[in-house]
Amino acid sequence: MAGIGIIAIIVGVIIASIVFASYMYLEYQPNFILVGSGEPVQVGPVVYTIDPLGIHEGDSNTKPDGKFFQIQINAENLDSEETRMGGGQFFLLDESDKKYIAVYGNFTELDLIADRLQPNMPVTWITQFDIPYDEEMTYRIGILPTKIQSSKDIGIICVQNC
Repeated sequence: MAGIGIIAIIVGVIIASIVFASYMYLEYQPNFILVGSGEPVQVGPVVYTIDPLGIHEGDSNTKPDGKFFQIQINAENLDSEETRMGGGQFFLLDESDKKYIAVYGNFTELDLIADRLQPNMPVTWITQFDIPYDEEMTYRIGILPTKIQSSKDIGIICVQNC
């Protein structure tokens, strides 16, 4: 009889640990929000609209290995407190999900390096990615929340050949 009780306790502990692990797994899974170019997407407290601006060859100080794929970022903080913004929140994915990080330069006065986004004040920035550009390829922009924004949302915007 005692053996059956011990087995029941062990089975109960195993089932409880599986339920707890499944809950924790689902609780911390990212929420991918997929939209097209020019459509707004909310990541944490910030609403973004991303538009591709095209490609360029850099300037006399900064030359790409491939080509610079440039995007315009329109953002508005819907929260009541300011939040940080940085170019590291944005990345480009190609068809094979290869990830490219933003390249900083002084190509325009709107280049995003790091900034603070005030509540309910829309702003516009520009950033670019050094990629081996192919006009037939599909490109998507990913947006991560900052640590302060503590969101599980990740925005994915298709910007070319969707």
